[in-house]
Amino acid sequence: MKLFPSLRIGLFIALTFVGGILLLHAADASPPQYYELRVYTAKSDAQRQRINDYWQHAAVPAYNRLGCQPVGVFTELQASETNKIYVFIPHISAEAFAAAPAKLAADIELQKAGADFLNAPKTNAAYESFQTSLLVAFDGMKYLNLPLPDKKPNVFELRTYISSSEAKGLSKIHMFESGEIDVMKEVGLAPIFYGRTLTGPVMPSLVYLTCGVDMDAHKEHWKKFGSAPVWKQLQADPQFKDNMTTAIKVMLKRTAASQI
Repeated sequence: MKLFPSLRIGLFIALTFVGGILLLHAADASPPQYYELRVYTAKSDAQRQRINDYWQHAAVPAYNRLGCQPVGVFTELQASETNKIYVFIPHISAEAFAAAPAKLAADIELQKAGADFLNAPKTNAAYESFQTSLLVAFDGMKYLNLPLPDKKPNVFELRTYISSSEAKGLSKIHMFESGEIDVMKEVGLAPIFYGRTLTGPVMPSLVYLTCGVDMDAHKEHWKKFGSAPVWKQLQADPQFKDNMTTAIKVMLKRTAASQI
């Protein structure tokens, strides 16, 4: 796991019974990261280029100055007229997220470098609209993970799981934390983040991002996940029955602006 600057790390001693044996181990008591996920809608290649240029040359450096890094900027793997730009921004706390707009507005470098984008007139809009969601990292993975340098991914899969109620949504998170996350790591799905949606266009939901070196490898990792004994046990556990109703899957690739 790669931890980034400004993260506050805390440990406490936890007790666990395994096979009748009492074990002592360190448990992470530090606060989780918060994630902003923006999804821009554009109507042309020119708008998509303006969005990417703004994030690459103005917004990503500005967020880095606030301590938000790495920032991910992606677009859909298969180009289409409806291609969208997905921006992932990590924050060390909810307070940091809330304070960011005022700090960005006062950032002279950002205002100068991003002037064309930030002040675009209605007759030459930089984008059609964007949606934003605020997520809090799962306790089972409180900080984002980056792939190892020798396994730099070329494909990313963003999944949103929607549940029928808040209780069912929490059950699905518990299912992840009861072994699903560990299996994903073991089979090579290389999860980058998991987040519970605190506010956004679709709720109750959770969002997570996995990746692979290429599409064939990514599909093979999912195949291994589907046949993993731990995953099958979790699927069969009555406490996790019907804890999600819809899965929205989007395949992505990084843009030149992305730090992930």
